[in-house]
Amino acid sequence: MFQPVLPLGGFAGWSFLTRTMDSQKGAYAKSPEVAREVKYFEENIGKVKTAEDLVSDRTLLKVALGAFGLSDDIDNKYFIRKVLEDGTLTDDALANKLSDKRYLKLSQAFGFGDYPVPSTGLSDFGSKITTAFKERQFEAAVGNQNENFRLAMGIDRDLAEIANKDLKEDTLWFTVMGNPPLRKVFETAFNLPTSFGSLDLDKQLATFKDKAQAAFGDSGIKQFATPEKQEDLTRLFLLRADVQALNVDTGGSQIALTLLQNMSNGRSGLF
Repeated sequence: MFQPVLPLGGFAGWSFLTRTMDSQKGAYAKSPEVAREVKYFEENIGKVKTAEDLVSDRTLLKVALGAFGLSDDIDNKYFIRKVLEDGTLTDDALANKLSDKRYLKLSQAFGFGDYPVPSTGLSDFGSKITTAFKERQFEAAVGNQNENFRLAMGIDRDLAEIANKDLKEDTLWFTVMGNPPLRKVFETAFNLPTSFGSLDLDKQLATFKDKAQAAFGDSGIKQFATPEKQEDLTRLFLLRADVQALNVDTGGSQIALTLLQNMSNGRSGLF
C-alpha cells in the first residue's frame, strides 16, 4: 500500500503536500487494495437493488461508506440500512434527524428510500462513488500520519460546497456545525474549548460568527467560496493546531519538571 509522503508538519508540510497532491493521489489510487475495491464496486453496484443488498456485501459497503467519510460505520449495518431505507423526503426520516449531515448525503446519493428505482442502476453511478472513495481513502491515509492535514484537505471540498449554496448564512453555519470534520477545523482555528459543544446551539452560532468576524472581517460562511479565504482558514487552523499541540507538550514537560523538583526537595529534607 502506497503511503503518503509527508516530510514536514505545520504549514510548510501542508504546502509540500498541496504541491505534490495530484501525483501522490494517483500513486495511492493504483495501490493493489484500493484498485481491487474500486474495480469490484464498479462491476457489482449495478446489481444492488435494495439497502439490504448493499449492507450484505462488505466490500460494496466499505466503498459506499468510505466515499462519504463514514468508514467507521462499517459494522453498524442495521443503522446504515435504516438510514438508506428511510430516504430523505420525509421529516421523520432518520437521515434528517441526525446532526451529522454526511448520512443525509449518503442516503440522497443512493436513493433507496426516495425513488422506485435507486441510483445504483445509473450507468455513471459506480464511477462517481469510487472517485469520492479514492479521494477520502487518500485523506484517511494522510490522517494516519497527520490528522490536521486530513482535516485541512476537507476545507476546499466540503466547505466550498456549503459556501456556494443559496441559503441564509445562519443555515450555512448550522450545516458546518453538523459536519464533524469542518466543525473541528473551526473550533481549532478559533481556539474554542472542548466544552464548547455543550453550549446552546444559538450561543454556539453567535460565537462562531463573532470569531469569524474577528479573524476574517466577515461573519458569514459564503466568504469561504473563494480559494483565498479557504487558504486563510487553512493557515489559521494549522497554526492554532500547532500552538495547541505545543502547549500540551510544554504543559506535560512542566508537570514532569515540577514533580522532579518536588522529589528532589523531598530527598533534601530527609538527609
